[in-house]
Amino acid sequence: MKNKKKISKEKIFEALKEVIDPEIGISLVEMNLIKDVLIEKDKVKIKMTLTTPGCPLASFLVNEVKKKVESLPGVKKAEVELVWE
Repeated sequence: MKNKKKISKEKIFEALKEVIDPEIGISLVEMNLIKDVLIEKDKVKIKMTLTTPGCPLASFLVNEVKKKVESLPGVKKAEVELVWE
């Protein structure tokens, strides 16, 4: 029997379109700040970057991404890793 709460990258990116950078007013997805999503059963690892390394909203945005992903059906835990390219 298949798990009805199948987590997909598409669903995660769709949810993350609702996380808006309050300074710029554009979603993190639209700004291409979400770099990678890795799904391991009911855990999701998100690699994201910020507009600047000294972004004053870094912890706020990381928490928003974590909360948004963890609110999805089938996700028990989300981890957010900040990466710099």
